Amino acid sequence: MDETDLTWRTLDSAIDYECPGFDIVRDDVRLPDGTETDFHYVTEPPSVVILPFTEDGDVVVIHEWRHAVGRINYGLPAGGLEDEDDNVPAAARRELAEETGYEADRIERLATFEPANGLFDSTYHYVVAHGCVPNGEQQLDHNESIAVETTRFEELTAQATSGALRDGRSALAVLQYALRAESSGDY
Repeated sequence: MDETDLTWRTLDSAIDYECPGFDIVRDDVRLPDGTETDFHYVTEPPSVVILPFTEDGDVVVIHEWRHAVGRINYGLPAGGLEDEDDNVPAAARRELAEETGYEADRIERLATFEPANGLFDSTYHYVVAHGCVPNGEQQLDHNESIAVETTRFEELTAQATSGALRDGRSALAVLQYALRAESSGDY
């Protein structure tokens, strides 16, 4: 297959709507058959999703209000990479501390995914944080409402496999880690 047979050409691009956290972009494009049309998508900075294990092997989880779905979301700490972040592990350490008050001894990269690349240009970098200990108070953004607790990884895995863990970012991290641990004999 020749990829040029599928490639769209961007003729023009503009932001239709700006807001904190993401923008809506409109691209004028030419399809492979020569048709010219427009395409809208959401653009946002890359994010990090953290699977944080305490020294005792529990997982630090959060409960956070998610207005778009009108409920409290149960899942893992996550957040966007910011200009001052040197790299993904630095962003993971910052987000973990801000959202949970925990600090990690070691950060291990797990995977990178594009969760909905038909509508968003989002990139989620998944990491595992080991040796997490409470080391301070949360430093929440003005629009965050987050409660923190710990749970057993086996319980979190059971919730992910049953569909009870509805946050897709969190479920993907838990299941990815569980599969890797199972295949390596560590689980």
